[in-house]
Amino acid sequence: MPNTESSISNKINHLFRYEYGKLVSVLTKTFGASHMELAEDVVQDAMLDALNQWEYKGIPDNPVGWIYKVAKNKAINIVNREKYKRLYVSETAQHLQSEWTMQPALHHIFTDKEIADDQLRMIFTCCHPAISQDSQVALTLKTLCGFSIPEISNAFLTSEENIHKRLVRARKSIKVAKVSFEVPSGKALEQRMSSVLETIYLLFNEGYNASSGEDLIRFELCEEAIRLTEIMAQNDNIVNKSNVYALLALMTLNASRFKARTDAHNNIVSLKYQERQHWDRVLINRGLTYLELSTQQNNIGHYHILATISAHHCTATSFETTDWKSILALYDHLISIDNSSIVQLNRVIAISEVHGAKMALNVLDTIEDTTVLSGYLPYYTTKAELHFKNNEKNVARKLLNQALNLPLKGNSKLLINSILKKY
Repeated sequence: MPNTESSISNKINHLFRYEYGKLVSVLTKTFGASHMELAEDVVQDAMLDALNQWEYKGIPDNPVGWIYKVAKNKAINIVNREKYKRLYVSETAQHLQSEWTMQPALHHIFTDKEIADDQLRMIFTCCHPAISQDSQVALTLKTLCGFSIPEISNAFLTSEENIHKRLVRARKSIKVAKVSFEVPSGKALEQRMSSVLETIYLLFNEGYNASSGEDLIRFELCEEAIRLTEIMAQNDNIVNKSNVYALLALMTLNASRFKARTDAHNNIVSLKYQERQHWDRVLINRGLTYLELSTQQNNIGHYHILATISAHHCTATSFETTDWKSILALYDHLISIDNSSIVQLNRVIAISEVHGAKMALNVLDTIEDTTVLSGYLPYYTTKAELHFKNNEKNVARKLLNQALNLPLKGNSKLLINSILKKY
């Protein structure tokens, strides 16, 4: 491929997406968690150097190695500056200050295992309880996934200024709380693990629900969520991986249906009408393997139940042959763990398939907390579908017209209109 400006830019973007988080994690260990932003600056500078030099000299044979070497040199220069020598007191930084220990230290910190360990440390740092949840997700996207502030603001349909404020708050919280760049142990690990998994699941859902039109970015969110969870699954220091494997199973099984969720015209396709031959069988098999692994420690939580429900959908040969009775039983179990309005709404869908639309509508009317549901599009579309099935078309259309007045995201209007067209 000729080294055109376009091909070089594409190469840089690819490297940035897949190597950024690794390098930032390694350099954060070097500088300390309170200097995370400096680690990001070094990596960004290295990428900018690549863009400038490769345009004239061409892309090197080993572009990843080139980026790593430049980032290493920049980090060494920083820790060896006189005014910084006392600032960065990590063991790694001290080793980089001596010519005798520099090369062995560099060799060690840039091994594949050490890089993966540093990414795991970064996950737990980003999800420290001192940081608010919305800031945790933003910080994870920025530091570990290499997303820019405009990309993050686009993903969550908020302003760049708002995302910038979240990142500033997160970094300030890390400094004030003097957060260590490490994976906690004992009870602290168990407590933090649930927060880490929840943050990653939020990241996955933001990609899976495709609330904006950036298809590439949205699927990459799902891929990043799965990749970060796989790092935890592969780490020997995390002994109880039941929930980790369960979340992996859930995300992988759901991701297998990703490309069938929209048609050629970018209209959203519901599960019933998806072309199942477009489902990714490799991902389905991976998900089923993770689900089996998740049950080996006899610890069943809500991720296990959701993953099992997804497995029923993925292994059914058609919508009609889906084992809805088993799915309903799983939802009955799930609400004993998580009785949220969203879970109750999803259970109503299973009720409609087992007992009919009329009973499902009766159950839907018993949901007490409708605060969340009043602004939740699937509540209106689900209820409308049930009224359509119950031959109450006028009521259904009224609900869909109400939904059109919601602050809708991305393709949501297309979804509503597609339902209206069906009836």
